[in-house]
Amino acid sequence: MKSGLRYHVCILMLVIPCSIACPGAAAGQDTTVASSGSRVAAEALVSASDDEPSAPPESGDMQSLFDGQTLDGWNGDERFWQVTDGVIRGETTAENKCVGNTFLIWKDELADFELRLSFRVSSVNNSGIQYRSEHITDPAKSPRNAHVLRGYQHEVRNSVEYPDVAGFIYDEGGKRKRICAAGEKAIWNDGQKHVQSILMPAEEFKKLFQVDQWNDVIILAQGNRIRHYLNGQLILDFTDSDDEALLQGRIGLQLHHGKPMWAEFRQIRMKVLQEMPTTKPLKSLK
Repeated sequence: MKSGLRYHVCILMLVIPCSIACPGAAAGQDTTVASSGSRVAAEALVSASDDEPSAPPESGDMQSLFDGQTLDGWNGDERFWQVTDGVIRGETTAENKCVGNTFLIWKDELADFELRLSFRVSSVNNSGIQYRSEHITDPAKSPRNAHVLRGYQHEVRNSVEYPDVAGFIYDEGGKRKRICAAGEKAIWNDGQKHVQSILMPAEEFKKLFQVDQWNDVIILAQGNRIRHYLNGQLILDFTDSDDEALLQGRIGLQLHHGKPMWAEFRQIRMKVLQEMPTTKPLKSLK
């Protein structure tokens, strides 16, 4: 060993007792740890001390995406979306139904970003915050309406019972469905999810989420890694595989088809963390 060089070998073993259930286990998802030979696993396997549980402070150069008065910059079905009392409100009724999930879509595509907003939603149905998503307009892909997005979705719900809570990643329009559950730190490798640790047990989430009230969200997307924060606390840390990761696309707000519902959003602001890539196109979701 040459002088002046220091080598560190760290072996981290995580043992999760049965008394602390993995959030994804209730949904029948894989909770094994990926092999050390995977490059994705090697990049994502960091010590617990590197997982800062508190949200990063907000910088002073965030860009507002909503002026509190109009839907300038947004594209959606006017039958469902409006500005009411300074918030964006989407609503369906028994008489005014949406055919398929419909979205209010921001005009620009984003790659790496920090997105902050607040939401509240009715309990009879769910909503979502879409990001790095493709606006589906090609008739060959059979969109059910003119405002369909496919890609990553931050689930929006009014519930505290794992796994059906706000904050998990859903593969809207894709095949993977629930990609990563709220409360998990996980990676995607070899075609499946591998849970590395539990960031927030179920009982802690119940204390954190505010039922029937406004809840604050931060979505931090950097390369293959995505983090979701709820009311100032880290609730999801997910690293996608190179062959599945969506690296750019649209953001949007969802109204779900089915039972009549409403969802409200306010204080939407964003910071671009890197310029849009010009050499790698948006991955097309099949």
